[in-house]
Amino acid sequence: EGFRAREVYKAQFDKLRMEIRKKHYSIRTEQSYEEWVARFIVFNECKDPNLLCANNVKEYLDYLANVRRIAASTQNQALCALVFFWKYVLGVELGEIGQFEYAKRGKRIPVVLTKKEVGKLLEKLDGVNWLMAGLMYGAGLRVLECVRLRVKDIDFDAGQIVIRSGKGDKDRISVLPEKYVEPLRKQIAKVKEEIEL
Repeated sequence: EGFRAREVYKAQFDKLRMEIRKKHYSIRTEQSYEEWVARFIVFNECKDPNLLCANNVKEYLDYLANVRRIAASTQNQALCALVFFWKYVLGVELGEIGQFEYAKRGKRIPVVLTKKEVGKLLEKLDGVNWLMAGLMYGAGLRVLECVRLRVKDIDFDAGQIVIRSGKGDKDRISVLPEKYVEPLRKQIAKVKEEIEL
């Protein structure tokens, strides 16, 4: 829905991406902020963002809460994206938004799989998928952290994994589950062999 906004205001979206990368935000944050800004512009009939103001943001936040009925955390993400856009792309403070309709926070009990359920899930996987899912569960890796994992970040001797540029652009160390040491060694050897062929 925001394709037209990105086309019309290409320079602003290029600057938005550049500013986000300068601050070392995650790729997910970049995509999310870009999407929210595009939706906001479309909501305002593709008017020049320089002509829009805090009141337009208030109307959009009200629309998200009352019409779209989005979650409170999602509404907050939209607000953060727009404040960032005003400050770092348009070069002005957004100003006082005033009272807007807050999305209602749903009261939900977090869903956590039992050890048995995780075991059943892992039984259904094999190969690289099994190894990745096992590492994510056993070492507490996020999906992108697992995908970006490099051989040099795995310390087999110490039984550790170094996670670089995780959430908030922070590095951290996690345990390398013993169960996955041998399968991981075999996967690394297999990939090296394929590269050399």
